[in-house]
Amino acid sequence: MQIIPVPVRDDNYAYLLVDSTTNKAAAVDPYDVPKVQAAAEKAGVQIVANITTHHHFDHSGGNKASAFPDAPVYGGSDKIPALTKLVKDKDEFKVGESISVRCLATPCHTQDSICYYVTSPSSSHPGGVFTGDTLFIAGCGRFFEGTGEEMHRALSYLSTLPNDTVVYNGHEYTAGSLAFARSVDPENAGLKRLAQIVEANKIVTGLTTIGDEKEWNPFMRLQSAPIKSATGQSGDSAIMDELRIMKNNFRG
Repeated sequence: MQIIPVPVRDDNYAYLLVDSTTNKAAAVDPYDVPKVQAAAEKAGVQIVANITTHHHFDHSGGNKASAFPDAPVYGGSDKIPALTKLVKDKDEFKVGESISVRCLATPCHTQDSICYYVTSPSSSHPGGVFTGDTLFIAGCGRFFEGTGEEMHRALSYLSTLPNDTVVYNGHEYTAGSLAFARSVDPENAGLKRLAQIVEANKIVTGLTTIGDEKEWNPFMRLQSAPIKSATGQSGDSAIMDELRIMKNNFRG
């Protein structure tokens, strides 16, 4: 199993999820179809599926393109353009012969947000999760269609994945998320390590794990003393709501 990030727009990521045994691949959030096609041609793989994390145009906007018309389009609601395979929580499907995909419903950023946990028993890859705009590295998405309680539930759900699960998120927001995390949790040693990763890499997605997020992501550390102190709240939902407001207003 190989996962290839494909930067699109100013800061979005599409991906190729490649079954190395068959050279077949799924395109994840292929907003810019020509760029995704070019990446597939460079890698020598055939796109056989389209996986969409949520209906926002900057993720689903390439779905109606005719470049791979026979590929099923997986997504969490009929708001997904060109949808052919509606999926819900805990649904599973395969890409190629060896990649298993498990769907994790994470409603909040949108109500149809689905994260996709991918594993391959024939690969040395530890497994990955495509998080769309639910989980960012050291951050999370805005609550456009949900509440703090829902985002807490979504991130708690993702935290049940194995710690070595690699995170593939929807945007390159890491530098900004890091700055905010430092403002509310300045003594967190994990953030120093993340700063080194950001400094050394233009593309940060795919370089960190769920275990890392549990260590340094303020939105996954609601009951830690620094986050409770920074927000002035005590319950999970109230802390999450206040933390999101603080992030929305942060200028660092």
